[in-house]
Amino acid sequence: MRHLMAVSLLGLVGAAQADDKPRTLRVLTYNIHHAEGTDGKLDLPRIADVIKAEKPDLVALQEVDQNTTRTKKVDQAAELAKLMGMKAEFAKAIDLQGGAYGLAVLSRFPFKDVKIHKLPGKEKQETRIVMQVTVEPGGFPAVTLLNTHLQHDDGETREKQVGKIDELFGKAEGTLILTGDLNAAPDSAPIKALAKTWSFATEPGGKGLLTIPSNVPKQQIDYVLYRSSGRFKVVETKVIEEKVASDHRPVLAVLEWVGK
Repeated sequence: MRHLMAVSLLGLVGAAQADDKPRTLRVLTYNIHHAEGTDGKLDLPRIADVIKAEKPDLVALQEVDQNTTRTKKVDQAAELAKLMGMKAEFAKAIDLQGGAYGLAVLSRFPFKDVKIHKLPGKEKQETRIVMQVTVEPGGFPAVTLLNTHLQHDDGETREKQVGKIDELFGKAEGTLILTGDLNAAPDSAPIKALAKTWSFATEPGGKGLLTIPSNVPKQQIDYVLYRSSGRFKVVETKVIEEKVASDHRPVLAVLEWVGK
């Protein structure tokens, strides 16, 4: 009898420990403008402090330098990860000033897979990419995070870039989160196209979700979207009120796993 009771108690403890695994995912997206603030100061620790205050699990960064002259040859993704105790992956979009410029993802969880996909563009336009990473949070199945920065000055190109994202991931299985600076207003064609296959954690036109310019935001162009077949529920979304660290404000979405 005592043996059976001990086994039962161990089972209960095991179940409790399983239930203690995180069931929420804090996702932050931030165009950091290579850590140059609106005050003209280059200050990577300031960016780290802004992000760290929100205790994110996954961070999608745009406009990140790696070993460029203008940012003093610092590997910004690696340095941010060091400052925040996270893991980092960088994805090059273009060569720049002896180094590289592109996207980065920071994660509390180990990276299982990292890929880079080139997006359509015209001659002499800046190369744009989608960064794809997969992580395993522990409390629920693997999550694929997509990070991108769409063309800023050409609506036709943005539509083609969104079309490519849909081609790559619109029918992909599993749990996907799409983040980034989409350079597109809520009522624009690219956002309407994404709405056909993605759910918005940051609802287009949502109150309080304006992200640029950071001092007095007037536009919403930074978003968090997801695809999970009803297995995620949006718990919270907000724009962090940071006016100086970058020309964009960061966006946080908290997603709760309600699937099995």
